[in-house]
Amino acid sequence: MSIDLDTLSRWIGQTQTLHDTATVAPLRALSATLDRDPASVDVTFAVPPCWHWLYFLPMHPQSEIGPDGHPRRGGFLPPVPLPRRMWAGSRIEFLQPIQPGQALRRDSHIADVTHKVGRRGALVFVSVHHAIYANDMLAIREVHDIVYREAPKPDEPRPEGQLATEQADWSRQIVPDDVLLFRYSALTFNGHRIHYDRRYVTEVEGYPGLIVHGPLIATLLLEGLHQAHPQAQVRHFAFKALQPLFDTAPFTVCGRRESAKRFALWAITPKGELAMQAHAEVE
Repeated sequence: MSIDLDTLSRWIGQTQTLHDTATVAPLRALSATLDRDPASVDVTFAVPPCWHWLYFLPMHPQSEIGPDGHPRRGGFLPPVPLPRRMWAGSRIEFLQPIQPGQALRRDSHIADVTHKVGRRGALVFVSVHHAIYANDMLAIREVHDIVYREAPKPDEPRPEGQLATEQADWSRQIVPDDVLLFRYSALTFNGHRIHYDRRYVTEVEGYPGLIVHGPLIATLLLEGLHQAHPQAQVRHFAFKALQPLFDTAPFTVCGRRESAKRFALWAITPKGELAMQAHAEVE
């Protein structure tokens, strides 16, 4: 497929500002989804790292939704013509805690649009920078990487993944059933059909099952760190998605201390391959 990078590059510098409030209800709902006690969420609760994804949700009218469940392309994000869109990774700084009830503002801009050709065809990467303010104080900086890619050709072999060889200090098996995926989609108002529409994801996009959300996997990695080291305060977190996980079998989230303030985190496919790599720096 031909990619008109000159046209797509016109979106570089595009800006967007959204406002929200750190309401309690979604925090309690995600607590329940992660098997935390929802009653522990009150006005003194500090929003855990990456739970800010519960806010600034996409509020596009139903008439603007495309066939994949995403908003039709060409608004804030460039109109990349490739059919598959995935959350490739993020790099996040947590500068100030967010508390329930605070007024939130997110200033975003398109920082870069790049085109590459990989083993399976064309790729377009869009880098979006976010600055999130809580009561007008800068709380979070985030770089969000989105990748668009071609659909696989019929009978195209699956590329070999990288085996996970690191020894973990802790690990937890996750059963990604369709209820878990539906609840996270609902919490993040994510209409992307690959996460809940089995007919669409298997017959149209050619995957073997429902796809586990990249940000949900990242959140589960941090949840494992929280359970192993509940006093650690995450200040920096970065993750990269390497291959998708599906609801067809359990996967594993793992972690290991690398130094006094740095942890390696990763998710493993049922075949023992890396699905996501991450690291967290803490206080």
